[in-house]
Amino acid sequence: MIIRRGEERDLAGIDRLLEQVLTVHSTGRPDLFKSGTKKYTDEELLEILCDDTRPVFVAADADENVLGYAFCVFQRHPNDNILTDIKTLYIDDLCVDETLRGQHIGSSLYRYVLDYAKKEGCYNLTLNVWECNQGAKRFYESCGLVPQKTGMEKIL
Repeated sequence: MIIRRGEERDLAGIDRLLEQVLTVHSTGRPDLFKSGTKKYTDEELLEILCDDTRPVFVAADADENVLGYAFCVFQRHPNDNILTDIKTLYIDDLCVDETLRGQHIGSSLYRYVLDYAKKEGCYNLTLNVWECNQGAKRFYESCGLVPQKTGMEKIL
């Protein structure tokens, strides 16, 4: 397995995994997530893959099949009234093919992203995890992440 920046040739594999993530979210929170749709059009995905401020990394096997991905976004808050101007790498989405989980692909992707953030001079690495996705929450905790803040809601 190799981990590298995502490329146009990875579109089909990334799309397949995006569908798996959407299924988890739309099953867990059908009031918020639509099923049977796509998070990004292929045009949007191609744009993201070329954007150095939003790096996407893929884990691929020897045949270049996408096993997992990590969508990332650099964040800063220059000239903000209350927030310090630190450089953060935010993991917008991390997924490993549901048939391959438990083979340490996700932890390898996470470590790769963590090392990348360090090399890029980031202060921290952040992500959000939905409460309905307890498997992801356990995975992130096993990687050493701790809650930074908690989003709360009351459905009216």
